[in-house]
Amino acid sequence: MESLRSTALEPTAGELSHLKPGARLARIVPVYGLPLLTVLLILFFSLLLPDTFPTVLNLRAILGEKSVIALLSLAAMIPMMTGRIDLTVGYGIVIWHILAISLQTVYGLPWHVSVFIVLCGGALLGAINGLLVEIARIDSFIATLGTGTVIYAIALWHTDGRQVIGMLPPEFTAIHTTNLLGLPISAFYVLAIALVLWIVSDFLPIGRYLYAIGANSRAAELNGIRTQRFVIGAFVASGVLGALAGIVLAAKLRIGQASVGLEFLLPALVGAFLGSTTIKPGRVNVWGTMVAVIILAVGISGIQQMGGAFFIEPLFNGATLLVAIGIAGYAQRRRGSVRHARTPAQPEAAADQTSKS
Repeated sequence: MESLRSTALEPTAGELSHLKPGARLARIVPVYGLPLLTVLLILFFSLLLPDTFPTVLNLRAILGEKSVIALLSLAAMIPMMTGRIDLTVGYGIVIWHILAISLQTVYGLPWHVSVFIVLCGGALLGAINGLLVEIARIDSFIATLGTGTVIYAIALWHTDGRQVIGMLPPEFTAIHTTNLLGLPISAFYVLAIALVLWIVSDFLPIGRYLYAIGANSRAAELNGIRTQRFVIGAFVASGVLGALAGIVLAAKLRIGQASVGLEFLLPALVGAFLGSTTIKPGRVNVWGTMVAVIILAVGISGIQQMGGAFFIEPLFNGATLLVAIGIAGYAQRRRGSVRHARTPAQPEAAADQTSKS
């Protein structure tokens, strides 16, 4: 988990003030290269596909299709702040969307009770993951892979390999089908959660604690931070967000099946990892994650409209990840070179002062 350490590489005002305009631009562009690349991609596809890409219909389609991935990316980001990883964001959505439907169609529960049960299930799963990682001291990758596989098996057992179909109340399907200001309401779920996470991570003590744990868990403990409590809480928050994504997916598909859900795992993790390479490179952050999801959505949509084959999506996900990591690596090297360029000057200045005196 070294790549998730909370050592942000964004340039500070002090660093930028010592640089010439050209060098200052060279420091800023790599750090914010991913948002710039997003804008360039939007302009490129808009010019190339003026009749289909820069349209409200395409915007609605992108927001509606990628809202679930955005929710899962935000869910995966929270444990990453502490230097842990949660693979159950991909496995959990399988059981949550099935359960949200079967509780209503098979067991006859009201839709709001079903939603509450699913959210509680997500919190319980997150608590189990946190206990395995912090109390049992199992590596987070192994622990969440194990619990994810178990709940996937439970989903297969629950459905017996068949689809879960039934009449769902309009109030439940409205969770996804409702439009607000002409846009899918699921996009506003993502925006609201992103704003809350941004405030928590950047302006509240709990965010600083999570980043401190991710940077050096032992040092955080020595400074009085209750690392176990915060890490378990991070997994619980991730589980609840994953369950919410499952509810949105259930309202969208209206059919529950165990074969749906796992394909969201890689894009969600890619979005979270890509988010750590921009805005605040080296540190997972909310707006970096949002930019990463947007660039993946824009790139895939544009390529598909150009007639791209079925394998384009995973190819684009992997290629974009490599490019973004390259940008972050370049930004890190640039920062290191700037620091080394300034460091030797200090002894020389001291020597000059000594000779004058």
